[in-house]
Amino acid sequence: MSQRRRMAWIAIASVVAISISLLTVWQFTKNATADGHGHVAAKPSSSTRPVPQAENAKPLRPGEKRLTLQLPTSYTPAAPDGVGTDDYRCFLLDPKLVKPTDLTGYDVLPDNPDVVHHVILFKVAPGDVAAAKAVDERTPGEGWTCFGDAGVPGNRNLDDAPWLGAWAPGGTERVFGKNLSMPLAKGSQIIMQMHYNLLKGASPDQSAIALRVRKPSPKSQALHMVLLPAPVEMPCRAGKDDGPLCDRAAAMADVRQRFGQAASIGDALHLLCGTSKPGVVQSCIRNINRPMTVRAVAGHMHLLGREITITLIPADGGTPRTLLHIGTWNFDEQEAQTIKPVQLKPFDKVKVTCRHAQWPRDGLPAFSQQREDRYVVWGEGSTDEMCLGLLSVTE
Repeated sequence: MSQRRRMAWIAIASVVAISISLLTVWQFTKNATADGHGHVAAKPSSSTRPVPQAENAKPLRPGEKRLTLQLPTSYTPAAPDGVGTDDYRCFLLDPKLVKPTDLTGYDVLPDNPDVVHHVILFKVAPGDVAAAKAVDERTPGEGWTCFGDAGVPGNRNLDDAPWLGAWAPGGTERVFGKNLSMPLAKGSQIIMQMHYNLLKGASPDQSAIALRVRKPSPKSQALHMVLLPAPVEMPCRAGKDDGPLCDRAAAMADVRQRFGQAASIGDALHLLCGTSKPGVVQSCIRNINRPMTVRAVAGHMHLLGREITITLIPADGGTPRTLLHIGTWNFDEQEAQTIKPVQLKPFDKVKVTCRHAQWPRDGLPAFSQQREDRYVVWGEGSTDEMCLGLLSVTE
């Protein structure tokens, strides 16, 4: 890998979230108690809202139990500095792990769907917990603002991201396959990054997560998350290109005003993926540097997304293989798809391709105050865009 690309990886890893614009920190559950149904929940405080209930939770498997963690108090989102309609807030949750534990699934339980846009869960290694607490303690109010990533030191490797999972509208409980798990060391904590959208107004939220956990097993294979971001460079439509934000520099300045350093990914992705011309279709090809097996795939875009594809390009010149193709993107259906295991070898390539369009802004309520076309780049807001593929792999 060239020095230029290596620097790009470092820059991107420091600001990508998933998805994604997958993330914020809160200390939580200082007093946890079992509820008699395989759940563990925080003792309520005077400002605690009822724990959101899971819908259609799947039965526990032998050896599993549920550990439920809720934001310790309700939080009313607000746009940082009063700019924009999005608030990314991180909270540090302490599952009180007194021994190594395997995570075998999770269920994100949004409390207030009017404001919860998406959620990403990050693993905080024991050695990084103190740094996470320090960020939390020096930030006024509950949690802290965390555009791009969780805002604490730790693993920022796109090929082994510290993601535990993610949720977006339409998501349900995620249960890992038999003998698959994400190991959590003794003393590990979890960052729950909440992306709140304020288009319907600001109102309180106290979301929760229900974790499936069990004792480590020698038969278990560890899951890792590989992130595949690609640029977004969508110009205004012909005949609608005279607006002030149809200029790319102006659009980047707008994203930078709303999200600060996280806006740099719009430029940094070109170092990773190579310069791309403006257009509704963008892609990025990544080289595979070690053997791995793909177990599940997912994609992430926002409201202007139309289509996303993840393709395996074998190093031996064999026929490319589609790992994921969503031909009609639905923002409200972003669940990961379990697939038949696919082997990736060193020097194979994986390509993520996204197609976006400007026309949805003509009618979607979310764009009621943004009907005018703008040059669209990678951005954290609901009315900005992303192109992100995700691979859940074992090695």
